[in-house]
Amino acid sequence: MKTSSFDLLITALAPAIWGSTYIVTTQFLPQGYPLTVAVLRALPAGLLLLLFVRRLPWGTWWMRIAILGVLNFSFFQAMLFISAYRLPGGIAATVGAIQPLVVVVLARLLLGSPIHLLSVVAAIAGLVGVALLVLAPGAALDPLGIVAGLAGAASMAAGTVLSRRWQPPVSLLTFTAWQLTAGGILLLPVAFWFEPSLPPLTATNLLGLAWLSLIGAAVTYVIWFRGVARLPPSVASSLLLLSPMVAVLLGWIFLDQTLSAVQIAGSLLVVASIQLSHRAQSPSPQPATR
Repeated sequence: MKTSSFDLLITALAPAIWGSTYIVTTQFLPQGYPLTVAVLRALPAGLLLLLFVRRLPWGTWWMRIAILGVLNFSFFQAMLFISAYRLPGGIAATVGAIQPLVVVVLARLLLGSPIHLLSVVAAIAGLVGVALLVLAPGAALDPLGIVAGLAGAASMAAGTVLSRRWQPPVSLLTFTAWQLTAGGILLLPVAFWFEPSLPPLTATNLLGLAWLSLIGAAVTYVIWFRGVARLPPSVASSLLLLSPMVAVLLGWIFLDQTLSAVQIAGSLLVVASIQLSHRAQSPSPQPATR
């Protein structure tokens, strides 16, 4: 399947913006509330979009949206924030970078997509690139954080593939509204049961939550699901490697963190892996006929 460079660039905006999650979580939000933060990221954005589109699922779409809501939001967001709170950003990002490899396998099983050797090489190159980019020597390996990161990567990988397989005859705004709302509602009782109430929120906390919900969820997931519908799953998932790259750049710009030659090499390898993934899905040139 031929992929459009325009679609590739537009879709890349979503994971690039998601790269700000690391700095916003650590610098703007109260610490120790991963499930509550995940709810506040998904549910307000979903309800806002739902009020705008004013359309509900029907028939089998209730079950499908519930499944997608869990995979793309409830479970994924919970695991994302647990991993972000319990692991250094580099470890969390490296664990999550396994997702493109999972997508290649799931796309074969669920969509019948062929496994291209170049796609596998691209996914491995991206994983190595992220490790070079963010993995610090002697970083702490919290077992629960590692498991959460792996589980979150597998969850969104499955959600990406199923979002491609299940395309309802509605607008992208409606599809996004359904999933955000379902994900937030399904996660709400879990957060209520397992976590204490949030402390009084400061203006900084509210600003961080507004960014994560309105921009980091409502806007970016519309962009993301548009890309998932238009790009091969392996190409779309490769773009997620931009998140840790942006996270490192934001840390360098705003937190005075270092940017070494190894990290620059990792960034270049991430970009190269995305190009390889794109090339793997491009049709081979046909021989000229006489």
